[in-house]
Amino acid sequence: MAAASGGGPHTTGVRIGPIDLAARVDEALAVQAVAFGLGPEEIEVRRHIVLRHLDHPFARALGALTPDGGLVGFVYGMPNERGHWWSTVVEPHLRATGSAGWLDDSFVITELHVHPEFQNRGVGRGLITTITDAVDQPRSILSAIDTESPARGLYRSLGYRDLARQVHFPSAPMPYAVMGAPLPLLRPGRP
Repeated sequence: MAAASGGGPHTTGVRIGPIDLAARVDEALAVQAVAFGLGPEEIEVRRHIVLRHLDHPFARALGALTPDGGLVGFVYGMPNERGHWWSTVVEPHLRATGSAGWLDDSFVITELHVHPEFQNRGVGRGLITTITDAVDQPRSILSAIDTESPARGLYRSLGYRDLARQVHFPSAPMPYAVMGAPLPLLRPGRP
């Protein structure tokens, strides 16, 4: 489940690079809380989920850091496995649209969040393109709230397309869309 926004790539003074997300999980979840509107109970549940995901041997995480080292955005993901909870929820929806093959040999963007004060400045675009440029899988998948949002617009501009819509995750109040894109992701001015 990802939320982000993008704009021009070099307008923020923000540096994108690897971070120890487990060590900075509370900082990252504070960004997610503001960006996604989460309360303390939801944050505590997500804290355990993030830490469990980071135990995956091929999990990758990047942060968007201000010159003084403040975390203003983050992304993390891992190669998809059909046995993961997320895959078991989305698989019937993907099968119904003939897109179940996207679950194989894909890199999942598990979370992508940018603090609202840094949105529309290319931070989200930089995070997602940097993390996917470094993976071996030929494609990427993610889920995003199924509304027309800046995040969905960003994903479309990078080559993601809807694979399934109106996907309901347990305890999520709104439906999600599952999106997929071939890698490398599209860049402005490049085919």
